[in-house]
Amino acid sequence: MNSDSDLQIAGDILEVPHLLRPAREHPETVAEFIGLARSIAADRSQREHLVEYDATTRWYHRLRTGPGYEVWLLSWVPGQGSGAHDHGPSSGVLTLLQGELTERTESGVRALGAGAQRVFAPGYVHEVANDSLEPAVSLHVYFPGLTEMPMHSAACSVADAVTV
Repeated sequence: MNSDSDLQIAGDILEVPHLLRPAREHPETVAEFIGLARSIAADRSQREHLVEYDATTRWYHRLRTGPGYEVWLLSWVPGQGSGAHDHGPSSGVLTLLQGELTERTESGVRALGAGAQRVFAPGYVHEVANDSLEPAVSLHVYFPGLTEMPMHSAACSVADAVTV
């Protein structure tokens, strides 16, 4: 008889080193960058004391760098936004740590609440704004590190965009 319950591992699987990958010091895959963002989000002590709020401009702080990537912490007071932009050759992971943000793209509008994550490829055009009445804090991982942020026309902020 052959079933899943017939499969058993004899001995200690940890004694088979050629089957185990060593833990990497720095992330290299999209999944690992998402994991990095989640681990920073889970550990408030790494970031909470750094956050500032600036009514005149979005506040940002480079939290960490590694080979080929950067991690940024941003705060958004009500009414602040990024304008329509992309991230040049960089891919990214946006994680909302606190509050609410609105992401506008050519294809629609998406409300992001605390814990939401967005993964995007190079050339992805979006606008992010705090349309709520409370401050928001977000974490951004860029790989490779952010070298440019070209601005685009406000085409993706049309008021009649479809809600996603």
